[in-house]
Amino acid sequence: MLTLLKLLKDGRFHSGEALGAALGISRSAVWKQLQHLEAELNLPIHKVRGKGYQLASPLILLDADEILTSTPSSDWPVHISESIDSTNAEALRLIGEGQAAPFLVLAEQQTAGRGRRGRNWVSPFAQNIYYSLVLRIEGGLRQLEGLSLVVGLAVMQALRASGVQNAGLKWPNDVLVGQKKIAGILLELVGDPADICHVVLGIGINVNMRNAVDVDQQWTSVQLETGAPVNRNQLVAHLGGQLKDYLDRHRVYGFAALQKEWELNHLWQGRSASIIAGLNQIDGVVLGVDGQGALRLSVDGVETIFSGGELSLRLRDDS
Repeated sequence: MLTLLKLLKDGRFHSGEALGAALGISRSAVWKQLQHLEAELNLPIHKVRGKGYQLASPLILLDADEILTSTPSSDWPVHISESIDSTNAEALRLIGEGQAAPFLVLAEQQTAGRGRRGRNWVSPFAQNIYYSLVLRIEGGLRQLEGLSLVVGLAVMQALRASGVQNAGLKWPNDVLVGQKKIAGILLELVGDPADICHVVLGIGINVNMRNAVDVDQQWTSVQLETGAPVNRNQLVAHLGGQLKDYLDRHRVYGFAALQKEWELNHLWQGRSASIIAGLNQIDGVVLGVDGQGALRLSVDGVETIFSGGELSLRLRDDS
């Protein structure tokens, strides 16, 4: 099916006869493959008698050569899958098979994309970026302090360079435009964080998605914000450049050197908010983050520190 999709990706009409000749199959077999494309990948295909078949909108598929050519400062090997459960899961499998880090895993589609706290990450085919970068960490716990916040800065800068000027951060792992989520981050560790370990930097970015019925929160995408479709290869390349820069600074100077920059871009700085941990809720005012990336919240006038992957920060109604 991927070969057929590559023939159709230009968004022009192609006759069933021409497609069959290119694939070495009958027009009837072409029709069956087109039905599979629509059903399995949710790609609308126009069928016009006398003209043939046309994708509802052109596609630019992920291309490792284009990504590497556009990111001259990076030599990360790139693994691209048509469809997998999740890029983080594939990254963890590759670590187990002995793949040397750093390396990058991308997919056109995820069938079981994961967000924080077990949430499903909606992952339509060839519309968004599903990205997992694997790093080997040898510097101990200091190299992990505030790491998800550092990744958030890189994602935010890549989005701003793509025209989403209002992109900002929400502690600990989200990139928002106003109250709408445009990107999320999920970090997973393998090994001993106090010695040598691998960390998977999982990033999901809504790029060309224009509608989705299964998302359980407010969301937006680069195309919705800018009004134009985006070449995902170029965005992946730019994200790689931003990540390399921020990760290098974090490795040398630690998160404390990036703390003020992160706070300046935190959309909820100074806002009334609540920390949710299971059934518990603590109300306060967001002061910022500390040198390790933990949230600083003023609770009844007393500064309190919160950290942990299972915490959720929500704005209060009176904010």
